[in-house]
Amino acid sequence: MSIKKPGRTAYINARIVDPASGFDGPGELLTIGEEVADIGAKLFDGKPPADAEVVDCAGLCLVPGLVDMRVQLREPGEEHKEGLKSGGEAAIAGGVTTVACLPNTNPVMDDEATLEFVARRARKLALTKVYCYGAITKGLRGDELAEMGLLAEAGALAFTDATKAVADAQVMRRALQYAATFDLMIVQHPEEPSLASGVVNSGEMATRMGLSGIPREAEIIMLERDMRLLAMSGGRYHAAHISTADSVAIIAAAKEKGLRVSCDTAPFYFALNELSVGDYRTFAKLSPPLRSESDRAAIIEGLKSGVIDAIASDHAPQDQDSKRLPFPQAAFGGSGLETLLAVSLDLYHNADLSLLEVLRRLTVAPADLLGLDAGRLAKGHKADIAIFNPDEGWKVIADAFKSKSKNSPFDGRPVQGRVLRTVVDGRVVFDDMNRYAETRG
Repeated sequence: MSIKKPGRTAYINARIVDPASGFDGPGELLTIGEEVADIGAKLFDGKPPADAEVVDCAGLCLVPGLVDMRVQLREPGEEHKEGLKSGGEAAIAGGVTTVACLPNTNPVMDDEATLEFVARRARKLALTKVYCYGAITKGLRGDELAEMGLLAEAGALAFTDATKAVADAQVMRRALQYAATFDLMIVQHPEEPSLASGVVNSGEMATRMGLSGIPREAEIIMLERDMRLLAMSGGRYHAAHISTADSVAIIAAAKEKGLRVSCDTAPFYFALNELSVGDYRTFAKLSPPLRSESDRAAIIEGLKSGVIDAIASDHAPQDQDSKRLPFPQAAFGGSGLETLLAVSLDLYHNADLSLLEVLRRLTVAPADLLGLDAGRLAKGHKADIAIFNPDEGWKVIADAFKSKSKNSPFDGRPVQGRVLRTVVDGRVVFDDMNRYAETRG
């Protein structure tokens, strides 16, 4: 597929929100080819270049494209659940211009060939930008380290065993030491597997429903262990999708000690609690499980305090057959790309965080953690842009998702904030501006 080279585009009458610079106000932006050529409050002084396409943003938010640091795209191996094309289309519909995909494909991304296949196919599709994690251990088996150095040379951003925790302490210690020699980050799914044989959060809800529980301590114990290992071995450690109040406290204490630790959470864990599984809704069966209301509130406090560095979609697509089963047999995971921005904006609409702070955790913060030149609007940087209306209300209808996976715990939820245009390297890859203009009359 030949990709048409973008020309010159002038964006006027925008509310530019750029967390990297801290700017939030009226502004204008010019892109030439793949890059941002200039940006400023009164860049054109009412006279945009004659040879540029002019896009009147009508006061809409113009922001850096979102950077999603935790996505499962299922290709190669499970294309019936999701693929690079359907996942890419879901991403751009959600304003996501960069994703980092987990290595739990089939075959596993524990060698250069699989990593390069995914990168090459994503470039050919030319939708969202796709980067890959490498596996920490061969086959995600948790015993023998993968060749991190070679995988890093092939483009691996960081290393993780995806939805499996590295349970063996000696293996995790060696992984941290090995990755430290390349200044690479280890990303852990913090859950002690011997405690995590249940299907929902332990407690009254699980007992009432007659379901086996996963105690909060499964996450807490693993994080406490890993902080000790990080102190012993050095390196960089990132805790994925933390979901408990104790986890926030553990990360905060580790940061105070000067350990190189970071973490993210997903909208599931600050927008929902365990009551969402009350009708045996398998769409709300997630890993880690939805927690108590007090834990949900603590995750919001962790975002407000800055302990939680980033928000990731934790997009874990499953096919219908895997979800439409009795609760104990149903697969974990939910679709998250197309609701990432809108649900995260709850934090803004509820006055928990400013719009700048919400967007920081969705753009420049994950980009910096992964060492990517993304998530910022600045002269000379790639023109990866999202335009959205923060106030437009809509109802999540999972059947209308671009993703192959229609399994969303947010299905039927009213949200505020709709993406109207997504631009990758100066190219418009998703556009709903005409519909918006028509609704305004």
